[in-house]
Amino acid sequence: MAAIKPGRDHAPNPLDFFWFIPTHGDGTYLGTEKLSRPPDFRYFKQVATAVDQLGFGGVLLPTGQSCEDSWIVATGLATATERLKFLVALRPGVTSPAFAARQTVALDRLSEGRLLLNVVVGGNPTELAGDGIFLPHDERYAQGEEFLTIWRRMVSGETVDFGGKYYQVKGARVDFPPVQKPTPPLFFGGSSDAGQELAGKAVDMYLTWGEPLEQVAEKIASARKHAAAFGRTLRFGMRLHFIVRETEEEAWAAADRLISHISDEQIERAWKRFQDEMDSVGQKRQAALHGGRRDKLVVAPNLWAGVGLVRVGVGTALVGTPDQIAERLGEYQALGIDTVIGSGYPHLEEAYRVAELLFPKLGIDASRLGLRDTIANEFSVGAYGGSKLASAAG
Repeated sequence: MAAIKPGRDHAPNPLDFFWFIPTHGDGTYLGTEKLSRPPDFRYFKQVATAVDQLGFGGVLLPTGQSCEDSWIVATGLATATERLKFLVALRPGVTSPAFAARQTVALDRLSEGRLLLNVVVGGNPTELAGDGIFLPHDERYAQGEEFLTIWRRMVSGETVDFGGKYYQVKGARVDFPPVQKPTPPLFFGGSSDAGQELAGKAVDMYLTWGEPLEQVAEKIASARKHAAAFGRTLRFGMRLHFIVRETEEEAWAAADRLISHISDEQIERAWKRFQDEMDSVGQKRQAALHGGRRDKLVVAPNLWAGVGLVRVGVGTALVGTPDQIAERLGEYQALGIDTVIGSGYPHLEEAYRVAELLFPKLGIDASRLGLRDTIANEFSVGAYGGSKLASAAG
């Protein structure tokens, strides 16, 4: 697939573009409580209903000790939205595969087929210990394979007897069928060999965090090889932050403002945590992009690693004009990426910026939903400079 060229109105095959529900809180700046927003369901609902109306295909709900539970939040948001899909965490080791199968079917039915599952085995041993998980890195993926075997068979309608190293079940079943057959799709991100082997065996969509093109190409090639070994193919997605503005100067100024309250001490503590406390290969790859240095944040054209100075998880953002960001996304599309899971600070305002400025360049027609013009007139970032949105979100 050819890369998008600057000035083109859209890509030949538009990306499936998701957004993010900030269930751990939100704000205008990183590293400070100034202009922060607490994790509040009313705010989650604002973000979800906005992106539902703006043309985003779905939302990712994060998981972890600092987040509101993704299953419960998604259940509430599913009743307040019409088209939006919900990518929630499936956690081998944290819950049993049989219980997870029943949850899956119930939420898929309640949402009328809008459930997606994000398989998360965890990358922070300290947090995993709090959940009662003490398996070493590679063994967690072996446990995950058994979990998904039982889960998939149950959700598909089988009565399951299974005896493995980590799980034993007898007569396990779900009495109600899911809307999506045979199961809701499985998403997964893992940069290690053990993670890619699990992806090759068991999932539908392989996710990578935003990295320079050559690193993403290498990762996709490796994941494809693992899948081919099991006679399977994978789809590919990318998780990224976005800072899109009408001019390049505005975009880079917004990036600088986002990290303007982060102290050197915070960066040092985060760097130590990434290196010493976490066994996630993907997290170490994100940290290596900037090396804990403020002067090494532009790691590829329009790819900025400033968020990763202190944030766990994806730490890169595409920064620039709509044409610039569309061109970069086109380059990732050429590698095989067909889905993007975006975010931006604050998430409500940045969802509008992405939809209003970037979607037309990507061929994503938000107006097909019929509510686009009304929403834009009331809450347009361009018209109100963000102030009305901030008031609405508070």
